[in-house]
Amino acid sequence: MRTGVLFIHGFTGAPFEVQPFVNFMKRETDWEIAVPTLPGHGITLSLGRATAESWMMEAELAMRKLQSEVDRVVVVGFSMGGLIAMYLSLRYPVAKLVLLSAAAKYISPRNLLGDMGIILKESITKNYSPNTFYHLYAYKLTNTPPQATIEFLRIVKMVEPYYGLITAPVCIVQGAKDGIVPFSTAAHLFKVLGSSEKELITSDHGKHHICYSDDSEEWFAKVLEFIKKE
Repeated sequence: MRTGVLFIHGFTGAPFEVQPFVNFMKRETDWEIAVPTLPGHGITLSLGRATAESWMMEAELAMRKLQSEVDRVVVVGFSMGGLIAMYLSLRYPVAKLVLLSAAAKYISPRNLLGDMGIILKESITKNYSPNTFYHLYAYKLTNTPPQATIEFLRIVKMVEPYYGLITAPVCIVQGAKDGIVPFSTAAHLFKVLGSSEKELITSDHGKHHICYSDDSEEWFAKVLEFIKKE
């Protein structure tokens, strides 16, 4: 039985956000991998005319293409991509659903300001640590129009009423040090999703970009085991 894995990146992001996990999957399996770039996203942003519908449709097109090539599809969604992954699981047969730092609750202003405080401090000292993505955040802050944020929040509102109808086996991965999506989000999803098979994995060292956490290889292996489980 041929397996395909669809990875969906986050808001204002790009495939690089999930690339370490993609590399792991390619190394450990012979599965078909798809990593689309959502409209307006990528290394450079052009979000002025992007809509929630355009992001969902791009994910749907990638889903349909992958479905035509394999027997079973696993969907992995990071941050906003987790919401889109849940949306896809409501519309298509999904063998396994994997949610990474899923942005099911609004960004916590306090946590976001805390993270930005660290970034600003490091911008003064020029002491950039590898996982703060300083330059990326600086670019995003100046290139994300308010309307794009509204479109992101529309996805949150569109998917939320249907959590209980999601039945695909789901694995939720959340970083304990995530400064963008509160850990309580993962616990909430674990509780309300309608899936009978659920697993919650905590990355003790994980921040929001969880695929770059120090313990990523450990949870990569756990998720792969979950996906392979009959």
